[in-house]
Amino acid sequence: MVTYRSTMVERIDLPSRETRERRLEEAGYNVFNLPAEDVFIDLLTDSGTGTMSTDQWAALIRGDESYAGSRSFDRLESAVEDVMGFPHIVPAHQGRGAENVLYGTLLAEGDVVLNNTHFDTTRAHIANQGADPVDCPVDAAFDLEAGETDAREFAGNFSLERARAVVDDAGADAVPVVIQTITNNSAAGQPVSVENTRRVREFADEIDATFVLDACRFAENAAFVREREAEFSDASIDEIAREQLGYADALVMSGKKDGLANIGGFVATTDVDLFERCKQRAILYEGFPTYGGMAGRDMDAMAVGLREAVEDAYATDRIEQVRTFGRLLEDAGVPIYTPVGGHAVYVDAGTALSHLPPEEFPGQALVCELYREGGVRGVELGSFAFPNTDRPELVRLALPRRTYHREHLEHVAETATAVLEKREAVSGLELASEPPIPELRHFTAELRPVSR
Repeated sequence: MVTYRSTMVERIDLPSRETRERRLEEAGYNVFNLPAEDVFIDLLTDSGTGTMSTDQWAALIRGDESYAGSRSFDRLESAVEDVMGFPHIVPAHQGRGAENVLYGTLLAEGDVVLNNTHFDTTRAHIANQGADPVDCPVDAAFDLEAGETDAREFAGNFSLERARAVVDDAGADAVPVVIQTITNNSAAGQPVSVENTRRVREFADEIDATFVLDACRFAENAAFVREREAEFSDASIDEIAREQLGYADALVMSGKKDGLANIGGFVATTDVDLFERCKQRAILYEGFPTYGGMAGRDMDAMAVGLREAVEDAYATDRIEQVRTFGRLLEDAGVPIYTPVGGHAVYVDAGTALSHLPPEEFPGQALVCELYREGGVRGVELGSFAFPNTDRPELVRLALPRRTYHREHLEHVAETATAVLEKREAVSGLELASEPPIPELRHFTAELRPVSR
């Protein structure tokens, strides 16, 4: 059941096919380079692209823009402690700013960092510190043939077996930080169980590592926990969230996801020493500790958004809309990762465009065709976005929160169907230029069609 109504609208237009063809070529076949006004349905990301509530818009008005001691910071600090259970926060302009603050504080050259699966900016920040990001997904995470089995209920989990093998090889002293990302964005947005988080906490204690939760989608994860983990079947979303987050020493947060805001993020911790160290780095890279690169009005909007994100009605509606989207695509014959995760539907591009080898970036080719056919913008999360990693060729169609309606989702399904009907005519792509940081190449690299 939809638990909101629209009180503001924005006109969108589908550009002509000729315009879409031209824009795609001008963008170097990289949809990050497309003008937003030429995108009809924008599923590039769910980060900062959602629709704020009337209460959040009201909160903007009371924003305190004081450089130091802002009342808006006090309200955000209180919301983080009430909702997430962390008394100390260091605000940042967005999630990657928070990653820079935290991982720049914790890591040194030669360190090894374990994660259920590192996402792009996390991997890049760790590598930028001279450390080695190592993924520890469970076997079910990337088994696209597994379907909706019991093993896939928490396919986002952290593999302790893989982690222990890394520690046995590198030594415990080489692993100062263990991260768990909830939900697991790189593994098709799959959820993580509370029991797995407990076990990772124990493992981090065994090797004397700092345990960090990447909590961008903590409320969505809690909704899955209530559905699938018997211990929490009668618990509320906010109770589950506090329980799961409470096992971490620190968390890194992009408020552009389950903070329901358009900008902002923070580091939160229970460790006073770590808090003080992070504050000093934040002053250098982000701003004074009571604004950290955020306007006061944005801190106020996020403070409200955090509380809204753990409301049972909101969280249930959010998960159900993504599932509805998945069913529409599946009914149209589009191969997708199942079960559908929390914030997006992931299309199996390797199957959809099986005639293209991985070196011709089938995921990116599919992304381009979705735009060419129907003005739909998604993002590739396969060999183009994650070079030198063993990942399936996936295309993420991320749903902005409280933004699109069923008619929009039906258009996407119809567009995907049209693409698949002429799949054999879709050509592969090759790199034309790329930036020097491989972990971030998908943001700005340009491609061209492969010549036959």
